[in-house]
Amino acid sequence: MTTRLTGKIAAERIAALDIPRPSQDITDTFRTIGCDTSMVSDVMDKLGLVGAVAASQLQPTIHGQPIVGPAVTVRHEPLRGDGNPHQRAAAGFNGMAEMEAHNLAKPGDVIVIQGVAGLSNMGGVSSTIAQRQGVIGAIVDGGIRDLNLSREIGFPKWATEVSPITGKWRVQTTEINGPVSICGLRVSPGDLIVADDTGVCIVPHEHARAVAEGCLKMFELEGRRIEAVRAGAHIADLPKA
Repeated sequence: MTTRLTGKIAAERIAALDIPRPSQDITDTFRTIGCDTSMVSDVMDKLGLVGAVAASQLQPTIHGQPIVGPAVTVRHEPLRGDGNPHQRAAAGFNGMAEMEAHNLAKPGDVIVIQGVAGLSNMGGVSSTIAQRQGVIGAIVDGGIRDLNLSREIGFPKWATEVSPITGKWRVQTTEINGPVSICGLRVSPGDLIVADDTGVCIVPHEHARAVAEGCLKMFELEGRRIEAVRAGAHIADLPKA
């Protein structure tokens, strides 16, 4: 079936209409471990992968609601050209097109936005539409707004800033489903996003299964260690593998 585009961004600025997505068993494995980003980060370290961002940088808007899903990417850039934001606002101009990313998303996806600092790159209406499309959350390097609405509907976002200032007449969406940078880390469409109260991990699509399997082994080991501690085992006798 042909995807019906919204027209909010030129078709040539959409790098891909579809993205690689991990198999269900991989995402289920991350859910089994509770989307524990500390554990994911440890396993990525052992595999020589870099991809963790602390919650002090990407702050969650809803605590206790971890997510895991493939990234649908958006790049925003400061709007350049004639006029100023107030003139554009009066003219009804809107340069933001993350709605197209929601349109292309499938249930279980995560919107990942390389945004602009000092303003909102995703608000309440956008969050509501994303959720309606099946998107489970968003990661934004930049500001967001309308926290009350996103919390009311249970749509979690992780962002570097919160600002009431709209990006509608201040930014331009320049690409969808191309590579983006989040807090200095590269994110490609289809990379697996794991996020919780501790932070955000970006798992490259090609390494998702290896990371998932490593996390499951660590999860089972930690479970045995906790059981041993509760049973009164000596520290020296805790399971090591």
